[in-house]
Amino acid sequence: MTEHYLGGIGIAEALGVSRHAVHKWRSRYPSDSTHPFPEPDVEIDGVPGWRADRLAEIVRWRNGLPGRGAGGGRPSAARQEYLRHAAARGLERGEALRALLAFTEEFPEMTEPEVCAWLIEKWRD
Repeated sequence: MTEHYLGGIGIAEALGVSRHAVHKWRSRYPSDSTHPFPEPDVEIDGVPGWRADRLAEIVRWRNGLPGRGAGGGRPSAARQEYLRHAAARGLERGEALRALLAFTEEFPEMTEPEVCAWLIEKWRD
């Protein structure tokens, strides 16, 4: 019987992010980091694979990323400033937060405050 695993592409598709995001998460959060990306179950010719039943674990890992608001509470100063600028440009709060989430997922090498600053600077141009 053939066993099926999710590779980086399968994880990316399941989470609605790019394959590049998954690759960056793995390199940015190695096993010795404070928030390590879940270790693969198998590696074949250097390509990692995770059992499909571990997808929920990977989603929990992603939701716990710094800057994703996992702790709840008041938004960071960077997010508050970003939301003020977004509102000044006519974006509703929900739209602005969805855009911020999309950019933080597309650029996993940047922290949320860095993405906020980058977007604000783009609006100033």
